[in-house]
Amino acid sequence: MTKVPTSFLLTDLYQLAMMQAYHEAGETGTAVFEFFVRRLPAGRNFLVAAGLEQALGFLENLRPNDDELAWLADSGHFSRDLIDRLRTFRFTGDVHAMPEGTVFFPDEPILRVTAPLPEAQYVETRLINLLHFQTLIASKAARMVQVAGGRTLVDFGLRRAHGAEAGLLAARASYISGFSGSANVLAEQMFGVPAFGTMAHSFVQAFDNEPAAFEAFAKARPERLVLLIDTYDTEEGARQVVALAPKLRKLGIEVSAVRLDSGDLGALAKSVREILDAGGLSNVTIFASGGLDETKIAHLLAGGAPIDGFGVGTSLTTSSDAPALDCAYKLQEYAGQARRKRSEGKATWPGRKQVWRRVDGAGTMVGDIVTTEDDPQEGKPLLEPVMRDGHRLAPPTSLTAIRAYAAEQIESLPEDLRGLEKAPPYEVRISDSLRALAAEVDRFIDRAMAPP
Repeated sequence: MTKVPTSFLLTDLYQLAMMQAYHEAGETGTAVFEFFVRRLPAGRNFLVAAGLEQALGFLENLRPNDDELAWLADSGHFSRDLIDRLRTFRFTGDVHAMPEGTVFFPDEPILRVTAPLPEAQYVETRLINLLHFQTLIASKAARMVQVAGGRTLVDFGLRRAHGAEAGLLAARASYISGFSGSANVLAEQMFGVPAFGTMAHSFVQAFDNEPAAFEAFAKARPERLVLLIDTYDTEEGARQVVALAPKLRKLGIEVSAVRLDSGDLGALAKSVREILDAGGLSNVTIFASGGLDETKIAHLLAGGAPIDGFGVGTSLTTSSDAPALDCAYKLQEYAGQARRKRSEGKATWPGRKQVWRRVDGAGTMVGDIVTTEDDPQEGKPLLEPVMRDGHRLAPPTSLTAIRAYAAEQIESLPEDLRGLEKAPPYEVRISDSLRALAAEVDRFIDRAMAPP
C-alpha cells in the first residue's frame, strides 16, 4: 500500500473559488504549471526530489465523495453550478517529473502538470504539500547519511513530527536518502521501510533493577537484541550487560547492541566500548540517540567516538535547521501562450521546460541547463512523462529502486557539494532560448497592460 488517504476538502478555499470563477469566465483551456524551488536553504548545497509516488496517487484517485459535495453545497461558499460540475470531477491531465531520488537545484522544475485550467489549479495545494515535505526530509536525511559514513541510521522522529502523516512520510523520505529504517511500524506496513526498535527508560524503571529488566526484554525480544543502558548509570549499565551475557547465551540469545541516549555520548561511547571489549563482547555494537543531527554526528565521529549507529528524531522529521523550502507551483503557459510572473524577487521563467544534466567521464555532475521543452541540449533530460490523461504510464517504482537511484545521484555530486559546509554553487544555466521566451512574454504582458 502506497496511497496516503486524503480528502477533496483538503485544499485552500481559494482553489475552489478560482475553479468557480474560471468556469464562469469560460477559462477552461489547457494550462501548464510547474513545481520548483526558488533558492536553497542556508547551509544546503543540493536537494533530493521526493514525494512523486504520493503525488501521482493523489492525482489518480482524486474525486469528491457524496459527503464532501453535500458539505460544500451546505457551506454556502460556492455556486450550485460548481457543485454540479464537481460531481464528475477527475484529474485528466498529463504529468512530467524528475524521478524520485533525483538531485536538483533552484529554478529547476521537478514536476510539470498539463491539464484543463480548473484541474491544474485545484491540485496545487496538495501537490505542494506532498512534494515539499518529502523533498525537505529526503534532503535533510541525505546530509546525515553523508556524514555517517555507512553507519546505521534510524528515523526516531514520529513522536515529535508535525502530525501523523508527516511522521509516516518522513520515514519514507529518509529511507529514500539512505537511512537504514525507522521506528515507525506503519511505515514498514505501508512502504516496506524496515522497522527498528529498542526499549524505553520506562521499561527499565518498571523493574526493581537493570539486570531483571534486561533479561525480561531479552527473553521477549531475542532477535536483534538492543539494551538501553543509561537509565541510571551508563557505565554500570554496560557492566550489567557483560555480566548477563553468558546467561543469555546459554538461552541462545546474543546481545546485538547497547544504546546510549544521554550525557556526553562521545566520552560514554569510549568507556562503554572498553567495558564491552574487556568483557568479551567486542561484537556488541553501540547505538546512540538523543538530540542528534548531522553536525553532532559529524562531531562525534571526528572525535573518534566508537558509535556504530544513530537514531535521529526531531531534527530529521522537522528538518529543524531549515523547516521549509522556498518552493512554488506556478502557471507557465495557458491556452498556448507562455506566461510568467514578474513580481519582485519572485519572477518565474515561462513556458514548458526541460532540465538537461551533463556529467564528466567519471560520472560526476558538471552542470545543468534549464531550457524550453523543445530545445535539446548536451546531456540527459531529467523530466520524464509519468502520467497521461490522468493515468500513470508505468507501475509505481519500488522503494528499493528509488533508494538505489538516490544513492547513485548523491554519489555523482561533486565532492564539495556533499559536505556540510556551504560550497560554491553548482552551475545551473538558463538557456538562450528560455531567456528569449521570457523577453517575448514580457512584450506580450506589456502590450496587454498598455492603456488603450
